[in-house]
Amino acid sequence: MSAFVAALGHVMTVVGLGYAVYSVLINTSFLLLSGLALSDLLAYRRRLDFAGYDEWFREPHPRGVSVLMPAYNESATIVQSVQAMTSLRYPDFEVVVIDDGSKDDTVAKVIAEFDMVEVPLVPGGHIPTKGEVLSTWVSRRGARNLALVVKRNGGKADALNAGINHSRKELVCMVDADSLLDPRALLDVSRPFADDPGRVVAAGGVVRVANGSRVERGRVTDLRMPRGWLARIQVTEYLRAFLIGRAGWSRAGGLLIISGAFGIFRKDVLLEVDGLATDCIGEDAELVVRIHRLLGDQRRDAEVVFVPEPVAWTEVPEDRAVLRKQRRRWHRGLTEIFARHGRMMFRPRYGVIGMVTMPWFFLFELLAPIVEVTGLAYFLVLMASLGVEQFLPGWDIVNVPVVVLLLAASILYAILVSLVALLAEEISFRRYRGLPDLFRAMGAAVEENFGYRQLNAWWRLGGIIEVLRRSRHDWGDMQRKGFGPLVGAVRGGMPRITTVLSVVASLPAGSGSRVPHQAGATRRPLREDIA
Repeated sequence: MSAFVAALGHVMTVVGLGYAVYSVLINTSFLLLSGLALSDLLAYRRRLDFAGYDEWFREPHPRGVSVLMPAYNESATIVQSVQAMTSLRYPDFEVVVIDDGSKDDTVAKVIAEFDMVEVPLVPGGHIPTKGEVLSTWVSRRGARNLALVVKRNGGKADALNAGINHSRKELVCMVDADSLLDPRALLDVSRPFADDPGRVVAAGGVVRVANGSRVERGRVTDLRMPRGWLARIQVTEYLRAFLIGRAGWSRAGGLLIISGAFGIFRKDVLLEVDGLATDCIGEDAELVVRIHRLLGDQRRDAEVVFVPEPVAWTEVPEDRAVLRKQRRRWHRGLTEIFARHGRMMFRPRYGVIGMVTMPWFFLFELLAPIVEVTGLAYFLVLMASLGVEQFLPGWDIVNVPVVVLLLAASILYAILVSLVALLAEEISFRRYRGLPDLFRAMGAAVEENFGYRQLNAWWRLGGIIEVLRRSRHDWGDMQRKGFGPLVGAVRGGMPRITTVLSVVASLPAGSGSRVPHQAGATRRPLREDIA
């Protein structure tokens, strides 16, 4: 019996050391990314003084941007959303609304409000789509630079592909319909294409949490830390993911993911890779991986970058059932990406992406839920064994120093990494002002590790199981509270468009109409200030 107990104790010690080493590796890698991210953020802040946005806004020949807005049954908010998008601050952009087979009066409202006329637009791309394009429309209000594509239902990715086909500009910006954009967002996120036009093929911006903040006319006017613990913890998650993860990987030349909430791409590259995959849950992330694969296969000197300043604001779920569906869906998407592109790992032709980023994501993102859940089970066994030792003195299988090491590596180290993310926010942009919000954020960095993190791991594990079982994914009822009384809630399927509300009266629309500029007409003057 003593030999068995000794052998079992040795096994438990080795397993515990394995979990501790895993925790040390993942958190140390985040600290290394933090160093890269902080240097990148500080350098970016120094460059802002010389960015010359006012001069660039007056540039007569900027690179045009097509902003794609997929819509499905958006009658309640579509008019305000389109008005807001046409009011973004950029010298040359268009807004392309893609109606994906709405069953309500979404199309009728857009046509009536923006004085649209049916015009057979010839698509400039030939990405295959599942839903047939039924008609195309343009606004007779030339300065609005607005087009409407009406098609049969095919899903969000299919709608975006139709939008890419009918876009006219060099750059294509895909925006999650339930996001708020800073007025200067297009100016910021498109700047890398002007700084290095030959190499940059895609760029992503920061997504931040708007819950609890004051939103007026589609702008976040007073950023506040959410009162609810679930939303507050997600603020810490988003800061860690974007200001540390995305910024660090971009600095290292290995940015793998651009958030679907706000990303901009060169249209020619999108056409080369045939747009977004319609059979993948994480179509936005899979698109970026496919672009990296194309660049590596063709040995092209190009890069995908992250810009820390352009901000898209989103409402995060404050209901556990909704959050569970979201996280399970996200991890299912990541699992599908590795099932399709796993062979890119350890292939020198894909550079940092293949040799470093994808192995890191496989080990510390894809497998993390498995390690977390089994590690929790291991810890519970240890606690039970300590109880058994009180009644069976010979039952000594728990190595207390190993338990302390495991707790320190998995919890204290993780808290340190989250606090570094808050430090990055404080020394760079300081969007959250005042000690109360700072203390709430610090509290969230601690409380995240006690209950939430374990639940999140369990939810994410469900995404892996769904892929292994090849089960059909159910998007579920993604209810949201909305940013204000004028913002609709998400009822299912494609998210309800709640993108910036009605800033239309105060800002000019983009230049460059789809209809010819009439002789003798006067173009609207550009505002001198940058909001």
